[in-house]
Amino acid sequence: MNGPFAIKDATIFDGETWHESSALVIRDGSVDAIVADDAIPAGLRVVEAEGGLLAPGFVDVQVNGGGGVMFNDRPDAETIRTICRAHAPFGTTALLPTLITDTPEITAQAIAAGAEAARQNIPGFLGLHLEGPHLSISRKGAHDPALIRPMSDADKAALIAARKQMPVLLTTVAPETVPAWRIAALAAAGVVVSLGHSDASSALAATAAEAGASMVTHLFNAMSQIGNREPGLVGAALDTGALSCGLIADGIHVDPATIGIALRAKRRPGRIFLVTDAMATIGTDMTSFTLNGRTIRRENGRLTLEDGTLAGADLDMISAVRFMHRTLGVELGEALRMASLYPAESIGQGTRHGRLAPGSRADIVHLSDALDIESVWIGGEGVFAAA
Repeated sequence: MNGPFAIKDATIFDGETWHESSALVIRDGSVDAIVADDAIPAGLRVVEAEGGLLAPGFVDVQVNGGGGVMFNDRPDAETIRTICRAHAPFGTTALLPTLITDTPEITAQAIAAGAEAARQNIPGFLGLHLEGPHLSISRKGAHDPALIRPMSDADKAALIAARKQMPVLLTTVAPETVPAWRIAALAAAGVVVSLGHSDASSALAATAAEAGASMVTHLFNAMSQIGNREPGLVGAALDTGALSCGLIADGIHVDPATIGIALRAKRRPGRIFLVTDAMATIGTDMTSFTLNGRTIRRENGRLTLEDGTLAGADLDMISAVRFMHRTLGVELGEALRMASLYPAESIGQGTRHGRLAPGSRADIVHLSDALDIESVWIGGEGVFAAA
């Protein structure tokens, strides 16, 4: 690990407050302090940022692939490493590799890979997201309906055991297929339960939240919508303060006007935060790939199955931040929080991730004034620098 150092000559956004004429002091992989430029400890190595801004590294809780690989295709620690490396140049310093609904055998391999990645302390790895297989076939999206199935006692036990092997385990379930008592057992064991790919009523979703579900997966997509007499899962997500909501902000998955309505409507303390739902294409020029033996095509920013169904997103996190700030007019600090602090808090990691405060992990992104990525550090180690 690098020795202690300071980064100066950039505006610092610590996750809450903006600091001018200040330096960020890093020690032992963590943020030590933010000090005035003239108060940098003597003898400390100084990195000159030469303008721009320093912000907390981005946290992405839904990443299916990157760097030309899908987690489903080869669920092992090296695939996790490849995915983490692929997303770092786009500002993501902590992520959850996400397994899309697959066989019990592949799911077991993915859990073993997550446990190994945690043992190896792979930079950027924070835990796993198992998106399915306990979903609603009527809201399957790009998930293979032949692989969707109810949750068994063995499935529940496997999830609880997996949570003990890594910092975060998130699972997306449909509450009409996973009863509240199972959700309660998972939440009590520290598993983050998210509701998604569901046709649930708002009342059923609220019951799931009362049982311990704390999140909704890719708000508006693959779920029951707001109606005049039935608010659906979307309505419950916005009206239930206990639920935080992931959002794919690419202008394709959700209309900008709808995003604006949701931001104004969301009841606190839950927040809307950014996810990429990224696939293998990130960091590559590939035009197609496969998922569960089905071809997914990349064209004009869209990823679709042969029938036109959206299949994940061709999106990186800094692009989502730019979209929120430039297209939606969200204040820059809030757009950055949506990519860092809010997702970190949604998975119980808001102390170490998503902020630049004493004791937090030194996961840092250096952005130019044009919001291009200049440099990225994970745990105080430089992992990317623009040419």
